Amino acid sequence: MYFVTGGAGFIGSNLLAALEQRGDGPLVVCDRLHNNDKWRNIGKRELSDIVHPEQMFDFLEANKTRIRAVFHMGAISTTTETNADLIVANNFNLSLALFAWCTRNQVRIVYASSAATYGDGRQGFEDSGNTAALSLLQPLNAYGWSKHLFDRRVARKIAEGKPMPPQWAGLKFFNVYGPNEYHKGGQQSVVAQIYPHAEAGAPAHLFRSHHPDYPDGGQKRDFIWVGDVVDVMMWLLDHPEVTGLFNLGTGKARTFVDLASTVYRAAGREPSIKYVDTPIGIRENYQYFTEARMERLRAAGYAKPFTTLEDGVTAYVTRYLAGKDRYL
Repeated sequence: MYFVTGGAGFIGSNLLAALEQRGDGPLVVCDRLHNNDKWRNIGKRELSDIVHPEQMFDFLEANKTRIRAVFHMGAISTTTETNADLIVANNFNLSLALFAWCTRNQVRIVYASSAATYGDGRQGFEDSGNTAALSLLQPLNAYGWSKHLFDRRVARKIAEGKPMPPQWAGLKFFNVYGPNEYHKGGQQSVVAQIYPHAEAGAPAHLFRSHHPDYPDGGQKRDFIWVGDVVDVMMWLLDHPEVTGLFNLGTGKARTFVDLASTVYRAAGREPSIKYVDTPIGIRENYQYFTEARMERLRAAGYAKPFTTLEDGVTAYVTRYLAGKDRYL
C-alpha cells in the first residue's frame, strides 16, 4: 500500500498516475477535495481509499503493517498565505508527526520540500543537508520558512543520531509545471496562466524587471516538467538505499521570455508579451534567479536526462491544455 498525502493535488496526482501505470498499489489518497473540480485530478485512478487529513493517523495505525511507503506531498503551498499559525500547523507540525510515525513503524517516506527555502538565492542553491549550511538560508515567505524549518529539524535528528525511517528523502521542488494544476488558480505555473492568452492571440502579461541586472522578462527560473519530478520519485522507490535532501530542478535556469515564447509557438501563435509592474506586495521579496544544483542527485545515481523547456512546454500545451481532456 502506498499512502500519498496531497494525493489529489498537482504533484501528488501525477505520482498516483505513475504508480498505477507501474501496477503498484493499493493506492490511498489523503487530501481535502473541497467544492471544486480538484477531484478530477484523481478521477481516472483506481484508489483503495480517500482519507481526510484529520483521519490520517487513525488510518495509518490501522494499516501500519500494509504500508510500503509514504509520499508526503500535502501542504499549504500558497506562497502568499499570511496565516503563519495555519502554515506551521500544516507544513511543520503535521510533517513532524508523520515523520515520527514513519520512524516508529520503519516505513519509507519521501517528502516535498521547496526551492522557496533558498530565499533570494544569495547563499546559492546547493542542497546540503547539514545543519550549518541550512542555518544560512533565509526564506522570504512563511511557506518557504515552514519547509525550511522541517528540513532543519530532520537535519538536527541526523546530527544527534536519532532514529530515522529506513529511507527518507526530501525533495526541494523548483518551478514545476504540467497537467492537473488547474485547481491552484493564481498559483498555477506560468505556462498554464499564459496559455489562454496565447490561444486567444492576446498578449501575455509578464512582470517588468525592477532589478538593474535583469531586463524585462529576463528574470530566470529553473522550470521542471512534472513528469521528471515523478520519475525521480519512482527512482527513489526503486533505490531504497538512497536517502537525503535533494534539489529537484533541471539545473538550467531559463528566462520568462523563453517560457512565454515557447507557449505561444506550441499554440501555433507568434509570441506577444506585455510587461506590467511587479505588484508592490511581492516586489521586495521577488526572486530574480533560481537554478538547482543537481550534483548531489546525480552523485546518488540518478542518470536520466531532464526534459528541455521546449519539449516539456510543448507536451503540456499540445497534450493537455489544448486537448479535449486536460487531466492526466
